[in-house]
Amino acid sequence: MPANKPVKSVHLTNYYHKNSGGISTSFNNLLAAAERHERPVRLIVPGESESVEDVNPFAKIYYVPAKYSPVFDKRYRIIMPWQYMSGDSIVRKILLEEDPDIIEVTDKYTLSMLGAMVRIDKFNQLGRRMLVHFSCERMDDNIASFLGGGRIGKWFARRVIGNYLIPSFDYHVANSTYTAEEFFDSLSAEKNPRRSEAFINWCWRKLRAPRVEVDQRIFVCPRGVDSIHFTPDRLSDKVRGEMLDRTGVPENAVILLYAGRVSPEKNIGLLVDLMKVLSADRTQDYRLLVAGAGPQSDWLKEQTDKNSPGKVFMLGHLDKETLANYYANADIFVHPNPKEPFGIAPLEAMASGVPTVAPNAGGILSYATNENAWLVEPTGERFAAAIREVVENEDLRASKIARALDTARSNTREASTDRLFAAYDKMYEDFHARRDMFTNVEKAKDFDFVKTLLSGKALTPGSG
Repeated sequence: MPANKPVKSVHLTNYYHKNSGGISTSFNNLLAAAERHERPVRLIVPGESESVEDVNPFAKIYYVPAKYSPVFDKRYRIIMPWQYMSGDSIVRKILLEEDPDIIEVTDKYTLSMLGAMVRIDKFNQLGRRMLVHFSCERMDDNIASFLGGGRIGKWFARRVIGNYLIPSFDYHVANSTYTAEEFFDSLSAEKNPRRSEAFINWCWRKLRAPRVEVDQRIFVCPRGVDSIHFTPDRLSDKVRGEMLDRTGVPENAVILLYAGRVSPEKNIGLLVDLMKVLSADRTQDYRLLVAGAGPQSDWLKEQTDKNSPGKVFMLGHLDKETLANYYANADIFVHPNPKEPFGIAPLEAMASGVPTVAPNAGGILSYATNENAWLVEPTGERFAAAIREVVENEDLRASKIARALDTARSNTREASTDRLFAAYDKMYEDFHARRDMFTNVEKAKDFDFVKTLLSGKALTPGSG
């Protein structure tokens, strides 16, 4: 490739929908950064019909006809394997037409087989391009949320990640150290004491896995916030008044805000427990506004109507402008999920100058600390205690808000996408410098991956 030619990347995902949350926001930021860096970026996503959207001179979105998901959140469409496996598929045609240098898949399920197809030469018209998998969530957490957790779910997730997903791609990018830990846990001999090393070798050989140290193939690239749009400058008596009029909340109430999907993986049940505790408080009137929708919306309304009647208001999906206004004019932002892969909503709240209460676990620890937020055990009682402290301790509130704003300014979407592009460039340079280690099919067929790369080493997340 000519030295002056910018690297072109094509990104495939099932998680891009106009009304979805953090992942769509991240992709929109990437598409905007493409123009800023004058770098071609393409996105392939499910849609109602086949179409192409020119986002800017350097970025476009291809919509591939797809049906709604048969499981999990049935509001969203998903691209299935047969839509890219067949020789005349729309996805194949797009990839051949775009001729990318990098192919990235953000999906552990129906789209992930694309990496394996390229590795085992089932897409030879395209040639051997650099393959990246972006991990925006943990499989073990997904299984626990939707299908039941426990040892069996964790065992299954680790086997899929370690035996299939890691060897199927050249590099992996995670949105937080918490998300990346799943890759390392899936390969740890200590955490998988009864694993079959012979089966691992068989899988990695069949998939022509890279003969490269795993920690050199995993990068952690946290997401960033639009700190220009989400800002305390939006604090306004008018907006506050509109919020009160819309919900019927009295002027003297403490307004709590949750923004995000109303779905099992978000630990929505904690909001029920929290409001049940706060509803019994006779010293203060607490009200919760829920901005978002999802498969548990009806359940949440039913439970809160029963346990804390008149205290919770379901707003549904809010457009970006309204959401930014509500962030800045709420009194406290609450985020219930202790297993958040990254969590863009708490960072947006911090950028908006609103005190943030969240669990002391998960991917939000990439940026949230006890210095800039209230991080507590994810129980109704602990959240309620933290909320009372926010209300009562004015000095502490001001101090944490100031530090939160500093955090948001150092974790902007521009800084995030700059780091991500730098990571892609580092991978691309490494891929071509050591191409034989990534692409030599014959050497991979009899390579001892377990003995050479996974022989009891302490695998821990690095910087990539």
